Amino acid sequence: MSKGKIGVSTQDLFPIIKKFLYSDHDIFLREIVSNAVDATQKLKVLASSSEYKGDVANLKIRVKADKKAGTLTVSDNGIGMTREEVEKYINQIAFSGAEEFMEKYKDDKAAIIGHFGLGFYSSFMVSDKVEIITKSYKDGAQAVKWSCTGSPEYILDDTDKAEVGTDIVMYINKEEKDFLEDSKIKALLEKYCKFLPVEIIFGKKQEWKDGKYVDTEEDNVINDINPAWTRKPSDLKEEDYLKFYRQLYPMSQEPLFHIHLNVDYPFNLTGILYFPKIDNKFEIQKNKIQLYSNQVYVTDSVEGIVPEYLTLLHGVIDSPDIPLNVSRSYLQSDRNVKKISNHITKKVADSLNDIFTKNREEYEKKWDDLKIFIQYGMLTDEKFAERAEKIFLFKNTEGKYFTIEEYDNLIKSEQTDKDKNIVTLYATDKDEQYTYIDSARAKGYDVLIMDGQLDTHFINYMEQKKSDHRYLRVDADVVDKLIQKEDARKSDWSEVEQEELRTVFSSQLPKDNAMFMVNFESLGENSEPLLITRSEFMRRMKEMSQTNPGMAFYGAMGDNYNLVVNTDHRLMKRLLEDEKKKMSDVIAPINFEIKELSAKKTEINTLNKDKKDDEIPQVDKDRLNEYDNKISEMEKQKEDLLAGYALKNPIVNQLIDLALLANGLLKGESLNKFVKRSVELIN
Repeated sequence: MSKGKIGVSTQDLFPIIKKFLYSDHDIFLREIVSNAVDATQKLKVLASSSEYKGDVANLKIRVKADKKAGTLTVSDNGIGMTREEVEKYINQIAFSGAEEFMEKYKDDKAAIIGHFGLGFYSSFMVSDKVEIITKSYKDGAQAVKWSCTGSPEYILDDTDKAEVGTDIVMYINKEEKDFLEDSKIKALLEKYCKFLPVEIIFGKKQEWKDGKYVDTEEDNVINDINPAWTRKPSDLKEEDYLKFYRQLYPMSQEPLFHIHLNVDYPFNLTGILYFPKIDNKFEIQKNKIQLYSNQVYVTDSVEGIVPEYLTLLHGVIDSPDIPLNVSRSYLQSDRNVKKISNHITKKVADSLNDIFTKNREEYEKKWDDLKIFIQYGMLTDEKFAERAEKIFLFKNTEGKYFTIEEYDNLIKSEQTDKDKNIVTLYATDKDEQYTYIDSARAKGYDVLIMDGQLDTHFINYMEQKKSDHRYLRVDADVVDKLIQKEDARKSDWSEVEQEELRTVFSSQLPKDNAMFMVNFESLGENSEPLLITRSEFMRRMKEMSQTNPGMAFYGAMGDNYNLVVNTDHRLMKRLLEDEKKKMSDVIAPINFEIKELSAKKTEINTLNKDKKDDEIPQVDKDRLNEYDNKISEMEKQKEDLLAGYALKNPIVNQLIDLALLANGLLKGESLNKFVKRSVELIN
């Protein structure tokens, strides 16, 4: 028997391990099992070179929990260790200055194991004592037992062990007793070890008998040692890919299609990426790609390895060339990462291109689900955007699909405005914006449906890419001004007439978190009497603010609408005549007095136009202030009179409510009033 101290420069090793690795404490099982896999793989290599003459056909790893003894044991029949190798690989931990170490890595918990090769020592995160019982494959090797209680002191002694291999016995501490529960161990093994290349056995398979589950004689192998991504694409059928997808994501719908990665030069990369089907815009989830290194699970946080837009995909990537620490949970920057990322981008783009070229009909059927992936890629990856531009599809309100080039050719003859801009019209809701879509179609225009999560961002991207292209939602303006072919016709209503009707309509418009501007347009007698439009710029900014915290200013603003009064419509002409007939006797004197007061203001301002403020007589300042107050009083009086007229006129409110209803803006009490008023008007 021998005693000694683990080769560290201070006695702070174990407090550091417990303190810094505690938050990720379940990785200990992955580390111990992974070491066992390495041991078995090394024995296979030795056997292939005839350095080991024993049988390697039945290499396995067994995990066993003993609640009574309080131990968790991981056993392998791999290469084993001699006394000298235990001294070298277990007792000599080369790192110095624990205080400096703690300070340097206090904010980088994941880096600790990786920098200092402490994979085995992660077992002390959950153990009061750890034993290693090992026997080397070498002829005549003496089995040894190493024991340590979480301090630098250890005991190393000869022991008896019949088979070659290593047992790691962990005496689980009382705070971590859940690591002795079968359900906990099974969950960890399935998370970290389900695709390891050596069989991992945990207990026995069970069957239902006499009203309960009982153990059978058959070992419970928890992993698939030959997962689909490790096999050649030529050896796999479509059902194999679907079976593997269900193995990865048991509760998910079947994917749209897959891409098999299989590269061995200039780097090693295997894997299968799936395009998942997304039912609605609220269920998008990143980090569904699992990263493996030689079939050892590492992480599902693959940013930096997989291009940002592809983090929406599902599947597996396996590469030993991606630099990982021993704990396999900390990725470091490396030139291979960029090469791999570029290869994945090219492979995905080429695969999509191939599907589009060979079977466009099938591609179009899947487009509504594919769209978000391709849009995200074009918005975030310039190289992918170049490759994907020819396979991006627009879908119009009739359900037809067009490439970007095809759509330009379709609309440019009819939808080019007087400034030579090609104007693309779109709707975000085919039903809510039906009236506007119908008006656009009546003019011979085509309308796209753009109802995706990223469409607003994509529209901005397209406008920046092509300066002679504009995108407008069909309700952004009246149809004649959406694609303006010539200067707009001016209304024949006077400024006074417009101002009075503006007050009439403004007084009855909703005031809750919305702002309405009332405008007057000459739209023809067959157009709607009232229309509500939304500023393209403001609406787009508000939509983008939902996914961009830096634009929160726009998100906090109320909605902005334009109420467009068609001065050519007979109802508007009739309303103007009615307003004049009923209100002119009371409004005319007010307008006359306002005009007189304004003239007096002009006279005083003319006399003092070249004077500085302190040179203007105080009497003139007082008069100007008096006239301003009187004009404000007169304006307020006029507004109140016109608002009273509007309130009593059911046609005003009915027209406003019809316009609001057409835009989905009439709800609650207002909708109830509209229904009752409609019945009264019909009677």
